[in-house]
Amino acid sequence: MPSHRRTTLRALLGAGALALGAALAPAAQAQAFPSRTIKFVVPFGPGSGTDTSARYFAKKLQDLTGQAVVVENKPGANGFLAVKQVLAAPADGYTVFIGSNSTLAVNAALFKELPYDPVKDFSPLTMMMRSPAMLVVPPTAPYGDLKGLLAHAKAHPGKVNFGAGSAGYQLMGELFNDKAGLQTVHVPFKSAGETMTAVASGTVDYAFAEVTAVLELAKGGRLKILAVAADKRVANAPEVPTMGEAGLPGYEAYTWVGAMVSAKTPAAETAKLAELFTSISRMDETRAFYERLGATPMTGGPAQMHDFQKGEIALWKRIVTQAKVPLQ
Repeated sequence: MPSHRRTTLRALLGAGALALGAALAPAAQAQAFPSRTIKFVVPFGPGSGTDTSARYFAKKLQDLTGQAVVVENKPGANGFLAVKQVLAAPADGYTVFIGSNSTLAVNAALFKELPYDPVKDFSPLTMMMRSPAMLVVPPTAPYGDLKGLLAHAKAHPGKVNFGAGSAGYQLMGELFNDKAGLQTVHVPFKSAGETMTAVASGTVDYAFAEVTAVLELAKGGRLKILAVAADKRVANAPEVPTMGEAGLPGYEAYTWVGAMVSAKTPAAETAKLAELFTSISRMDETRAFYERLGATPMTGGPAQMHDFQKGEIALWKRIVTQAKVPLQ
């Protein structure tokens, strides 16, 4: 074959390959998810338990995908601001809501009308973690264990009070009343910090709080921990008995964190994110990370999270009705 014909043939083949590559590029790009920055929206400020989980998972997701993952804190209005931002964003899988028991379950029980439906408006990806509440009392309390507190409260119905820095902890207190057969009075505070200060000073008789909020205070003698509301003791406070061991079997109360996307997100993107999130939750280093915080990872996928969330909503609705908690 003459050299000029061979050159022409190579040129034609090269042009054809370029044209085929250009035609296939959009299809390949459409399948490559994620292919750009993902945003996590958190309904609480930096340093919260939800924020800590979001930042851990963001780093791991970035490592797995090679794409940047940014965390945006949007606190305020009972989580409504963060939810609004997520649901108003394009439903393409690049905006993820990192919610908690308050935004994804408790709000549904406490508000007459919500500007969102925590079940219908979201598609679950996975549970990320749960952290048991700890029952604490003032260091000057006349009782040193759970049985002593229960006996004191039963002997003084309506005169013993408990503090709560959020609606979630308020309902934990009402669940405690329900399980133990108590009549105690809820005293609201603006934050967990304010609540712990009130317990330390003896302003309130007891309170529930997350593990990380009480351990250092207890070590410094400013609080007494009576029990952890879990099915087993926590790794970073092995000396603290469970509620069952301390005298109130069956009482468990946890804060928890889970990841969601808008329900309008395409199924393929939702499934891919769920796979990635679930793989992170099952890593040995994830378990070690949470154990240092007194928490445990939750390794179930979308179906398990859906069932868990619906069960939580039903539980807190029952407690709100039974305790006659005023709706907001």
